[in-house]
Amino acid sequence: MSEPERDEAIHIDARDARGAEVILRKRRNRMIFIAGLVAFAVLAIALRLFG
Repeated sequence: MSEPERDEAIHIDARDARGAEVILRKRRNRMIFIAGLVAFAVLAIALRLFG
């Protein structure tokens, strides 16, 4: 189930986000996060091979 869209910012308490928990509620945010991880891995491999 998806949550209804809200115009106001979502406040997440520090206790709720503690322990390296990444809260990605929207699909767009998840895709950006995963793309960043993939780009970091590709960059690390490229630097290892060609650097």
